[in-house]
Amino acid sequence: MLQPALARQDDRQQPAHITAKSFDATQQANGIIHYKGNVLLTQGTLKATGALATVYLDANNSVTRVVITGNQAHIEQLDDNGNLMQGNAATLDYDNVKQIAVLTGNATVSQKGRGSAKGDRLTYNTQTSQMTGESNGDGLVQMTFLPTPKPGATPAKPATPAPSKSSPPQGQH
Repeated sequence: MLQPALARQDDRQQPAHITAKSFDATQQANGIIHYKGNVLLTQGTLKATGALATVYLDANNSVTRVVITGNQAHIEQLDDNGNLMQGNAATLDYDNVKQIAVLTGNATVSQKGRGSAKGDRLTYNTQTSQMTGESNGDGLVQMTFLPTPKPGATPAKPATPAPSKSSPPQGQH
């Protein structure tokens, strides 16, 4: 299983900022805000973007959940070591209380230096570092694992193809 890195632990203590072309909101406890056009949500190193966002608030007007759709919803966040996790999908449903991101519809999650996962639905828990994936119909979940570089090792060079037997050796015609 892909071993996701833990999200930056102090991000939840940072203010959440949201920008968009327009919004429609209910100004009451447990309200819902709809953002439209070039939505950008940031909280510490967490960044989420999309065309539309629905933000759910609790009784204290704190963000509890964000659902982002349209134009390939995107999420990214650094872990405590500065490694970047990125995810893309048709829909991104981020539970800010449980710190779980559910990506559905052609979902991908990649982590710098670790690998990537693809499927119809990927669930990423930023607190426990657990990730699950599923695919619908005849589709398959795909994972790529990157090797851990050995200290002092030089990156492998691409193999040079052997000369074909039908061409003469170089320098001879």
